[in-house]
Amino acid sequence: LHYPLRRQRQMCIRDSRPLYDWLLDHIVEPGKVRPRQIEFARLSLSHTVMSKRKLLDLVRDGHVRGWDDPRMPTISGLRRRGYTPESIRDFAERIGVARADNLVDVALLEHCLREDLNRRAPRVMAVLDPVKLIITNYPDNKSECFDVENNPENPADGKRIVSFSKTLWIEQSDFMQDPPKKYFRLYPGNEVRLKGAYVVCCTGCKKDSQGHITEVYATYDPDSRGGNAADGRKIRGTIHWVEARSALQAEVRLYDRLFTEASPDLSGYDFMQAI
Repeated sequence: LHYPLRRQRQMCIRDSRPLYDWLLDHIVEPGKVRPRQIEFARLSLSHTVMSKRKLLDLVRDGHVRGWDDPRMPTISGLRRRGYTPESIRDFAERIGVARADNLVDVALLEHCLREDLNRRAPRVMAVLDPVKLIITNYPDNKSECFDVENNPENPADGKRIVSFSKTLWIEQSDFMQDPPKKYFRLYPGNEVRLKGAYVVCCTGCKKDSQGHITEVYATYDPDSRGGNAADGRKIRGTIHWVEARSALQAEVRLYDRLFTEASPDLSGYDFMQAI
């Protein structure tokens, strides 16, 4: 057979199984173990490519920062993005193996990771798009500490201490002046729970000359330490926060999908156009 090895293998298994068996009948001596090959479909993930040739093109052309780029479907790339071996094994068990080509949504892989990390990853609070929250009725020079659980899914992980004072950082998205329905975070007149700390009621905000919100104002309920109102009133929203004075700066890298198209690996389609 004068075919390249890969083409020969595909013909013998997919197109010419009788020829493959005929060759074994004439090559393998009677009584000897006959080789057995079973072809399974390659795993195809949405919004990425699995071909080694195409992945090599991405690296060579500089579209990604090497084989360990967090968007790459490689072991080193998955490791850098935070995937655990347990989550990958769980994903493999869920999808199984098939002989027909199919496209698996990458969201399932991400779901397996979230489930694994949710059980054992310690929590911290971080604010990515900060705006100041000033608690106007909190004493200027006062500071106190709260115990916050490290992992609500595993009490054995214990608690950590966080500091609290008059000025905090919260997410920009946790405040709106004119909120839509079913928005339970901060807006003028609404109460929310600062996770592990107090219940606060929004009183207003401050804007710069361009109309951007620079500060949010609120008052706190001194009897709600721990996040529960003393009179039993229902607080529907809980937001995270960090104290402005003790907060540490951090670099956070946010990665989206590698491709805009769900199936960039389709034959006849230039996958480079969907990066």
